[in-house]
Amino acid sequence: MNNERRKRIADAKRKVEEARSTLEDAISMFESIRDEEQEAYDNMPESLQGGERGEKSQEAISTIDDYISMLQEAVDADTSGLEDL
Repeated sequence: MNNERRKRIADAKRKVEEARSTLEDAISMFESIRDEEQEAYDNMPESLQGGERGEKSQEAISTIDDYISMLQEAVDADTSGLEDL
């Protein structure tokens, strides 16, 4: 492999690390929002928890959890093979 391709590979590896860092920031933001929504749900009177408002809150929490899981999978993806390049 020539030097130019090695440099491009190094640049791509840096971008992967930057993307991971950005994803980790997004995960933290989503976790904070989810926690706030969960707290708001927990503080709702039971009559609201069982109603449409409570259902929407629970759906939002579930959707955020799904996104957190998806983003975490991307962060945890095995890129160890890149070290050999």
